[in-house]
Amino acid sequence: MQPAERPERGCVGAVIVAAGSSSRMGGVDKLFLRLDGVPVLVRAVRPFCETDLVGEIVIVCREKDLGLLWDWQREYALTRVRAIVVGGASRQASVFAGVRALSEGCSLIAIHDGARCFVSPAVIGDAALTAHRTRAACAGVPMRDTVKRAGESGVISATLPRDDLFLAQTPQVFERALYLEAMAQAEASGMDYTDDCQLVEALGQPVTLSKGSILNFKLTTPEDLCLAQALAAGEIQWGDPV
Repeated sequence: MQPAERPERGCVGAVIVAAGSSSRMGGVDKLFLRLDGVPVLVRAVRPFCETDLVGEIVIVCREKDLGLLWDWQREYALTRVRAIVVGGASRQASVFAGVRALSEGCSLIAIHDGARCFVSPAVIGDAALTAHRTRAACAGVPMRDTVKRAGESGVISATLPRDDLFLAQTPQVFERALYLEAMAQAEASGMDYTDDCQLVEALGQPVTLSKGSILNFKLTTPEDLCLAQALAAGEIQWGDPV
């Protein structure tokens, strides 16, 4: 039987990962910085609250941040956040902690980086619809720059064709049963993946790209933060974020 064209409202459970160390941000905890008065993490969660396919949200964080995040859940009326849980020793372990906190009624799982604070409801929805049709989806955008391969000396050894190269983003959305099967295999084989798509790809399951956005960048360096602050304050107008 073919799946319905559109998944049921509220069938997506979102896991927002906010348990990292922000090591490349010079020691600044980027998720707790405020952009035009609103914390980065809150900006990342809000679009999931505005997407009718998302029924519930779990935030994964460090233990010391639990109280603050519950305060924000109330202050910013993030009513779809049903749980805030402590992450594990790796990204894979942290995501799994979040997945375990979702209700069993969530047939699709959307995994998103808390540092991608300009994700739009349209990007989330397209990833969910794609996963509904194909079992696994990853938001992405085509490479715009020329890609070079170089050795340790910095000498260019090859120019890669970019027609089939994409930058992977989040959300990455998976059929719940598929994710759990992939996680069981990873644990059995002792594998610890830094990318959720890799976890599923290891099963031999193809992952289909969905429509990402150049605005859906990850805050990683201080330079990213400068751009984010300008966007949040309306100093840069990039038009439709999709």
